[in-house]
Amino acid sequence: MSKTAAGANSQSREDLCATGPIGLLCELTHRCPLQCPYCSNPLHLDRSSQELTTAEWLDVLEQAANIGVLQIHLSGGEPTVRKDLEEIIAKAAELGLYSNLITAGVLIDNKRLQALNDAGLDHLQLSVQDTDAGNADRIAGFKGHAKKIEVARWVRQLGLPLTLNAPVHRQNIDHVDQFIELAVELDAARLEVAHVQYYGWAYRNRAALIPTYEQTMRSAGIVEKARKRLKGILAIDFVIPDYYAARPKPCMGGWGRGIMNVTPSGKVLPCHAAESIAGMTFDNIRERKLLDIWLDSDAFNKYRGSDWMPDLCKSCDNREIDWGGCRCQAFAITGNAAETDPACKLSARHDELVAIASSEAAAAAPEFIYRSIGRFDKADSAS
Repeated sequence: MSKTAAGANSQSREDLCATGPIGLLCELTHRCPLQCPYCSNPLHLDRSSQELTTAEWLDVLEQAANIGVLQIHLSGGEPTVRKDLEEIIAKAAELGLYSNLITAGVLIDNKRLQALNDAGLDHLQLSVQDTDAGNADRIAGFKGHAKKIEVARWVRQLGLPLTLNAPVHRQNIDHVDQFIELAVELDAARLEVAHVQYYGWAYRNRAALIPTYEQTMRSAGIVEKARKRLKGILAIDFVIPDYYAARPKPCMGGWGRGIMNVTPSGKVLPCHAAESIAGMTFDNIRERKLLDIWLDSDAFNKYRGSDWMPDLCKSCDNREIDWGGCRCQAFAITGNAAETDPACKLSARHDELVAIASSEAAAAAPEFIYRSIGRFDKADSAS
């Protein structure tokens, strides 16, 4: 076992065995009809021919249940391109795993949604790019907003809990209040107002996406007022962009502390963006068991706990609150994933981060850089 997993300020092997991961993010596919310029999938996507088979995904769920996972999040790409989605959901229900489907909704008809519900789906999380249909379709690179609204209504008609996911950036941030109104109108239980985080494809589009500090603070004020007004009606989660933060967020609750992510091809990651850190290698579920990866994977142990931290972080009272912040962001800005997250005001690179945000947000927004054609091949969608 690596030194970082065994140090005095890190989770011990006994702790890791006793707690295990709480959640498992299952990226069933990278195929997706949308071309969102902030896509969280890696720059190099897995092909459909590389995807785990139905039997392999069912085995992943078995392993997850056996090590104490309570929730599975079925995502992509667009997970509904998988024809075996009902079987995967039914397996989760059989194992007592709470299932959350994260979808763009544009490929679902009412009959399919009913089948997913009948299979035992517990919750559906639907992404909405804007409240204005034309701008939403432009951002997504796909004409699908009207269908999303229709799907949201079907979800509630079935009695399924609904979360609306609103990725916020400079090109829709002035509609935060409308996002809140839409969530109430659609009878959503929860709204996630999540400012785009800048790594992967979003890093390439940062100048087109990052809002000003004033816009960001205004959106925060709108959310806080709505939280008070809608208490007991709508829960609102709010995530600000790290570029305007004073302290880093505890990314994924801390690296390798509570969440595992399985990619379409079976790689197991400590967070969904971990592949953006150059030089890291990740174990594959086809070659190693989930528990073994959780306990002894070099990737999971590399930034787990606090022993790995630079002196600035290691001496900080928040070291076991924010766990050093985001490793992917540290790499994106400094080129070294082991550096202090520049989102922290104590970082020597913090002013640089703020200057980047201020400069890019003040300039005219460039055109979006969309993923190249071929990202979604309909002939590929029969798996």
